[in-house]
Amino acid sequence: SMAFAPPRDRDGPKLQTKMSTWTPLNHQLMNDKASSVFEERRALLGKWFDKWTDGQRRRILVDLLERCSLSQQKFCAKQLQDRVPAEALDFTTRLPRVLSLYIFSFLDPRSLCRCAQVSWYWKYLSELDQLWMLKCLRFGWYINFSPTPFEQGIWKKHYIEMVKELHVTRPKTPSKDEFVVIDVQPLRSNVPEAKCFVLGRRTNKEKKELPPWRSPDRHPTDTIRFNYLNNYDPIKQARQA
Repeated sequence: SMAFAPPRDRDGPKLQTKMSTWTPLNHQLMNDKASSVFEERRALLGKWFDKWTDGQRRRILVDLLERCSLSQQKFCAKQLQDRVPAEALDFTTRLPRVLSLYIFSFLDPRSLCRCAQVSWYWKYLSELDQLWMLKCLRFGWYINFSPTPFEQGIWKKHYIEMVKELHVTRPKTPSKDEFVVIDVQPLRSNVPEAKCFVLGRRTNKEKKELPPWRSPDRHPTDTIRFNYLNNYDPIKQARQA
């Protein structure tokens, strides 16, 4: 048993050790020798690793990860994250909810229905009333009740029902006998340019149509605007209220 005991100093107590009886702390010569042995073994392990096949390397990596502690595994994950950036991430899991809804708001109804088939979370986002209410109001399709925050998908169902009720007919193409080409006459060259400009200009009585995002009131008094695309879950918000 004495052959495996750590060395003792002749004039003092036993050498201070940590984690291993063969790694002394207060003996510089032995410390240098241990570090040189570690570097030799590290270089030898690197040479072995270079000669192994891909399958052998994977097995060794799995064995090393199983032997590592939690902090060491976190260190490996950090190193891999810096070296290998993540690809093909779902933007709805990285971006805030309001930005995901803002991106979905640019899609047409057919594309939103296709997005609902991607995953359960995409189905939940693409069927929110914040997206479908504006699409219904654009055509003047209203509902006669006020849905609660727990009733999601009401406006999408209403949109689908209104589309089903539409009666779409194909344009009737006239026959060759009924098809008449209007005789087009060129503009007279003796008409002055100023007169043509006046004829093409709008009269003062005609009102200029404003874009849909502009209010007819040039000086609005209400400054509070309700943001439909907020970052809060409607069900959680209703429970908090």
